[in-house]
Amino acid sequence: MSDTDLQATILTLQLASVTTLCLLLICVPGAYYLARSRSVVKPFIETLVTLPLVLPPTVMGYYFLVLFSPNDGLGLWLRDTLGIELVFSFSGIWLASMIYSLPFTFRPLQSAFEQLPKDLYNAAALLGFSPWQQFRQVILPAIKPALYTAATLSFAHTIGEFGAILMIGGNIVGETQVLSLALFDHAESLDFQAAEQLALLMLAFSFSVVFACQWWQKQSAYVGYTSRCQVRG
Repeated sequence: MSDTDLQATILTLQLASVTTLCLLLICVPGAYYLARSRSVVKPFIETLVTLPLVLPPTVMGYYFLVLFSPNDGLGLWLRDTLGIELVFSFSGIWLASMIYSLPFTFRPLQSAFEQLPKDLYNAAALLGFSPWQQFRQVILPAIKPALYTAATLSFAHTIGEFGAILMIGGNIVGETQVLSLALFDHAESLDFQAAEQLALLMLAFSFSVVFACQWWQKQSAYVGYTSRCQVRG
């Protein structure tokens, strides 16, 4: 592996790690709230969260590029007021990754919260647990497989992202060039040996991710069934 590919690998892992951690911190409480909410705006919020699944990455990247352009609007205000430039920077590709990987973290967690039996909440309340204790000691352990699935999907999806990152981050070696962009560069320059190495690496990683998620989903189904039986017993 060349130095450029190694830089792209390290940058990709950093981006995926930061994105996954931030998404979990946001999505765990957000999905818990939305799963129990009966608000009339719930379908609208769910639509916004799910939108990145069907919106082309280049479309999202284009709007990020326009919105955060340092020449006018919000991008100009961020640059002049806070000294932040998101276009062609790590911060920019991190923000794009956060939005584009959002449904891969949020939806599994919301589904897991919704599938928990209501009797589980009642049992925790009868034990005298505070709302925070219920959430930390009862609810979170019950959805642990879903947490693993959400984190794994978010991490893997960030590693494979191409279009949105290219639009807002460009393809700057050592700054915004991730593995998918490095692979594109090799193929474009007809360096198929280097491209094959990166492609096989990402293929093996993707297979491992899908296999792990399948296993954790089975574990989640088993845990949910066990929880229902314990509550009823």
